[in-house]
Amino acid sequence: MTDPRPPRSSVDLDNEAIHWDQDLSYGQYLGLETLLDCQHPRSDQHDEMLFIVIHQASELWMKLCLHEAHGAAEHIHRDHLRPAFKMLTRVARIQEQLIKAWEVLVTMTPADYSSFRDELGQSSGFQSYQYRELEFLLGNKNARMIEAHRARPEHYDHLKAVLQAPSLYDIVLQRLAARGFEIPTSHLERDWSAPYVASPEVEAAWAAIYRDTTTHWDLYELAEKLVDLEYNFQKWRFSHMKTVERIIGYRRGTGGTAGVNYLVKALDLQFFPELWSVRTSL
Repeated sequence: MTDPRPPRSSVDLDNEAIHWDQDLSYGQYLGLETLLDCQHPRSDQHDEMLFIVIHQASELWMKLCLHEAHGAAEHIHRDHLRPAFKMLTRVARIQEQLIKAWEVLVTMTPADYSSFRDELGQSSGFQSYQYRELEFLLGNKNARMIEAHRARPEHYDHLKAVLQAPSLYDIVLQRLAARGFEIPTSHLERDWSAPYVASPEVEAAWAAIYRDTTTHWDLYELAEKLVDLEYNFQKWRFSHMKTVERIIGYRRGTGGTAGVNYLVKALDLQFFPELWSVRTSL
């Protein structure tokens, strides 16, 4: 039987109703001229461009993470869980992109990085105000961390507001209380800027949800969305730590931290502790 389709070499792509003159072009809509003019290496070393682009792309992904996570928190607050599920799923997918970024960065060898590291001065990812906001929003509250941003009042004031507001997990616990679960008053009315302290009563509430998923399916699904989020965050932290170890070993970070040793300690941080401890008690 003869294939009725024309050979690929004869496919005509010129007969399309393309808008050759645009009122608003692709580049204008995306602001590409500005975006692509943001890469300014301080040395003549080839790999500095890789370092800059990876970190700028990660900041764009974090901007979207914040957009989605804040949106999810608002929907959970209003008991609109289904839209929140979509947003939290999107955050998890974005986190996968952030994790993959480390795989690109590790193509840079210690010699490559050393050739321009001095050009960074004291700048460091530790100073990322978007990363700090994301940690505060998810529940890792540490008031001292905003001091790195005091020189930029717009960032400092915004981070202070996020620090002093309920985290995503605080809002989730308020939703559990509204659904009739016994959440302690100490976890519903507290100093939101203080680190979260795990509670046996909160773990018991999650245990009840996990033991009767049919009755509490949406809260069970919410719990698993949160677990996905923290699981990916931990994978991101681990990949960050191993990337730093691979490239600079155990040297101090440019921002003054202990480098790998600091990142190893960060692996013990948890956003939603009872969602992990409950698995042992089920």
